[in-house]
Amino acid sequence: MSTENLKNTEALKKLKKLATSIDFAFLATDLKNQPIDAIPMSTKRIGDDGSIWFLSNANSDHNANIQKDPKAQLFYSKPGDFEFLSVYGEAEITRDRTILDELYGKSDDAWFDGKDDPNLTAIKFRPISAQYWDSKSNKLVSLLKMAYGAVTGEKTDLGETGSLQV
Repeated sequence: MSTENLKNTEALKKLKKLATSIDFAFLATDLKNQPIDAIPMSTKRIGDDGSIWFLSNANSDHNANIQKDPKAQLFYSKPGDFEFLSVYGEAEITRDRTILDELYGKSDDAWFDGKDDPNLTAIKFRPISAQYWDSKSNKLVSLLKMAYGAVTGEKTDLGETGSLQV
């Protein structure tokens, strides 16, 4: 794997590409205590500034954790495509009706009693730093490259890894 550390605009593009492609992330909160509290969340939107938005229940443990300490970590994983993203940042909770209306979709009815559910909140996650691993090709191509390298002893380009400073 080649290393490519990205900053600013390029880092934001990479973050948005991977988080959109993968969609679901584990949101880890209460990072000071072990084991960490992690829950799967569906990415609702990624802003131009790199902020990542989720919907959440006001009474959830992760909302309570965020209110005590905003530091959080996201773990995105799409093993089938060898795409992985770990994002450290800070989260905040909002009940802004405009934002809730923008983020809410019909599939969210499985978790909430509609847009007007009194427990509906949004989480805005602001990334500070991130690490990524991206094969840039599908699983089959990556496996073939690994097999070729194993047989020939030659190093093959399996993709890229690096840090993102946003």
